[in-house]
Amino acid sequence: MTWQATTGRGAIAGQDAVVEQFVTAAARGRIGGSYLFLGPTGVGKSTVALAIAKSLLCERPSPGLVACGACASCVQAEGGSHPDIDVVAKPADRATIPLEVFIGTPEHRMREGLCWRLLLRPALGGRKVAIILDADHLSDEAANCLLKTLEEPPDRAVIILVGTSLERQLPTIRSRCQIVRFQPLSEENVLQILSAEAGTSGTPADPAVLRTCAAASGGSLTRARLLLDPELTAFRGRLVALVSRRPLHGVELARETIALVEAAGKEAPPRRARLRVVLEAAVELYRAAMRTAVTGERPTDPALARHVDAWGADGEEAARAIQITLDALESIDRNANLTVLIDSWTALLEQPSLADLT
Repeated sequence: MTWQATTGRGAIAGQDAVVEQFVTAAARGRIGGSYLFLGPTGVGKSTVALAIAKSLLCERPSPGLVACGACASCVQAEGGSHPDIDVVAKPADRATIPLEVFIGTPEHRMREGLCWRLLLRPALGGRKVAIILDADHLSDEAANCLLKTLEEPPDRAVIILVGTSLERQLPTIRSRCQIVRFQPLSEENVLQILSAEAGTSGTPADPAVLRTCAAASGGSLTRARLLLDPELTAFRGRLVALVSRRPLHGVELARETIALVEAAGKEAPPRRARLRVVLEAAVELYRAAMRTAVTGERPTDPALARHVDAWGADGEEAARAIQITLDALESIDRNANLTVLIDSWTALLEQPSLADLT
């Protein structure tokens, strides 16, 4: 689509259905007031939201919701300084998006915050666009105070919430937004973007490495970029060997996982991102083991098949391991202490299942 190619900010290929929905709505003059973007992490939801904002506020748009890229509005949107584009997200040190982000501090209630800013007249054009990232992590208070604004958005305002799943949104939020679903990117889409990024970085990239990362990304560009880290890629192979041992060596697994996470540095986001990739790799093994136990279908990856055979778990044990690991993944998003989380995850995996006790 032409719109994708001109949005800037590393436009994401592979979301043609979403693009077409907005192009059609714009052509009919039916851009809504409240949207909820849902889909896996790293498939372009935030990028598309920013691109929509840029296109809607462009001073000289072409047919098809194509931003000119040269007007004052486009330049400021591209630079992240547009006065009519408001982006809010969960603070790195908080488990939820706090109430004051929307209605201000107690001393300045409804004289600052997103809801107040949306009531102001646009500074440059005829619209204001608010993008709420991390919508999965709205506190109950914040979500409730946002309801009135979502139900009756200020005239010419567009509000876009970005989350991962419908189940993680309050029913009252879901009912007030048009839901837009994003699908995982194809392996070829991910490879195309990784190759383009490598071409502009000035550092030659091994095409075989890029393809391996794209294949292991699960359709997530965020995950693919993380897998380009050779230290993390090497550990993923080591991890599968560790978790498929019987009996599980939980202390060794915890020690090596903690070392990998801490090697990401002192900042919380990259540490959490590394642990998320590790746990997702464990889930892949457990799901492959469950398929083998229940259906007899063996993994096509010979290395993974060997580890599934080595583990030899039945369907019940695989299901238990999947649930333990998914619970750990959710705890990452709740700002849990990562060292304690890793210790707890490995300890729970190490506990015998009911099948082992009988």
